[in-house]
Amino acid sequence: MKLQIGTVVIIEKKFSDDNSKYRSKIIDLGDDFVMIDYPTHLETGRTVFFMDGTELVINFTDAEDMSYAFNTEVIGRQIDGVPMLKLVYEGDEGLIKIQRREFVRVKVAIDVAVEIDDSIVQLVTEDISAGGIAINIKNTSLLQKDAVVSLLIVLPFAKRETKYVRARGRVIRIWEDERKEIASLEFIEISTVDRQQIVQFCFERQLQMKNK
Repeated sequence: MKLQIGTVVIIEKKFSDDNSKYRSKIIDLGDDFVMIDYPTHLETGRTVFFMDGTELVINFTDAEDMSYAFNTEVIGRQIDGVPMLKLVYEGDEGLIKIQRREFVRVKVAIDVAVEIDDSIVQLVTEDISAGGIAINIKNTSLLQKDAVVSLLIVLPFAKRETKYVRARGRVIRIWEDERKEIASLEFIEISTVDRQQIVQFCFERQLQMKNK
C-alpha cells in the first residue's frame, strides 16, 4: 500500500473558490478508511474543522518519492484522546499518480483573465499545460519577467460543461512569435482539482487533433 501510517498529507477542499491547503498526517489505516489528525492551515498554522460530508482531495509523496492524489470524504471523527478525522479510502486503486510527463502542452486559443495591478485584463492563450500557460499579451508593457499574477482560465470542454480554473502564475519568459508578444508563465499555486481539469482538457484536445 502506497499510503502508510505517519505519511504527511496535503489537503484541499474539492468544491471551493478558496485555494487554501492544509497539512495533516495519517494516524491509522483500515480496509476502506484512513484516520488523520486534525488538519492545520499551511499558511496560518490554525487547526481547521471539516464537517461530515465535506469532499476533499488528498496529496502525498510515498517512500519512493512518487506523488499521488485521491478523492475522499469526511465520514466521521474521534474526539477522545487524539482528535482525528475519518476519511473514505479506496486503497491504491483509487490513487491518481502525479507525474511531470502528464503535463502535456497543447497549442490552443482560450480565454484567460489576468489580474494586473488591481485590474482585470482579458487575454487569449497560445498554449497550455498543467504546469503553465503561454499568453498573447499584445505588448510587453502588460507583464514583466518574474511578475506574479492571478489567473482565471476558461476550459471549453467538447463533451461536458465549461470549467473555470483559478491559479497563480509567475512570468518566466517574454518573447516574440510571428509579431506577437508572448508571456510564458509557470503555475506556482493551483489546486490539485484544477490541475487535473487542465490535464483532462489537454488530453481531450490531443485526441481531437489526432482524429482530424
